[in-house]
Amino acid sequence: MKYCLIIKLLLILVIPFNILADISALKEQYKRPNSIPFPADNQYSATKAMLGKMLFFDPRLSKDENLNCSSCHNPSFGWEVPRAKAVGAQAQELPRHAPTVLNMAWVEPFFWDGRAATLEEQSLGPIESNVEMNLPIQEAIQRLSKIEGYRDWFEKAFPSKGISKETISKAIATYERTIVSSQAPFDLWINGEEDAISDSAKNGFTLFNGKAQCAACHTGWNFTDNKFHDAGVFDNVDLGRYELTKQEYDKHAFKTPGLRNINERAPYMHDGSLVSLESVIVHYMSGGMPRPSLSPLMSPIALNAEEMKDIIEFLHTLTGPAMVVSLPILPQ
Repeated sequence: MKYCLIIKLLLILVIPFNILADISALKEQYKRPNSIPFPADNQYSATKAMLGKMLFFDPRLSKDENLNCSSCHNPSFGWEVPRAKAVGAQAQELPRHAPTVLNMAWVEPFFWDGRAATLEEQSLGPIESNVEMNLPIQEAIQRLSKIEGYRDWFEKAFPSKGISKETISKAIATYERTIVSSQAPFDLWINGEEDAISDSAKNGFTLFNGKAQCAACHTGWNFTDNKFHDAGVFDNVDLGRYELTKQEYDKHAFKTPGLRNINERAPYMHDGSLVSLESVIVHYMSGGMPRPSLSPLMSPIALNAEEMKDIIEFLHTLTGPAMVVSLPILPQ
């Protein structure tokens, strides 16, 4: 009897320690980086970033001078827009939801289907696309070259290189890399502030990394594996990455989005078909639409109402204080 009591006491002490050790190891996987990575051929400078910010918010980079990058990537909505589908040139609806530009310094490749290898390449895509900003790059260069203020800024940012396709893309990409989500309650918690998030959110974190299987794709500090998966969204029209690779397993496969500031970014998925975090979780619980290309990581998951609530509570801890974004004074 005495030995049984000792064993029970040991179990009471050891099991919580093991759980705490597991949680501590998980926390390490999600720690924020200390600095922003910039590529060797496009290093950061404050002048270059400021120029990129001007270009990001300048409607003169669209054919009709009525759209800019923030038309689809609005800082007030997690750098997306609160519509199922983005709207482009001539007010036409685009086929996909606008992805966020948050934390792009840690992302590659780009777009839902990964068609741009670098952020520099991505930055020009919407400008030149005839269904988005609809401005050929040579026309954009000519337009900017007529503006004295821009000539001065490009000379400061890129001495002796002038206004070109390369310098436009490098300036915008530099600014976009500085768009980083603010420190969130979750970050404070993994750094040791136990009261930074609720017990419900802590349980949600455990579920996220365990029973709910969310971390199979949403990994690292930005909560994305930077890979492409058919998540079984009920859309049989958009073939996703398959259009680039022609590989059967890439049919209906789309980039895993990061989850920072996720509660600001509804609606969700590549087609904006899921209007709330609750509907996203219900979708994953269902296992998605069965088809040959469905990711092997997708399978039905049984979660009760309390577990769903805890996961959503955790997801809300990934949003920090509102980012104050001042509009630049555009060159004349």
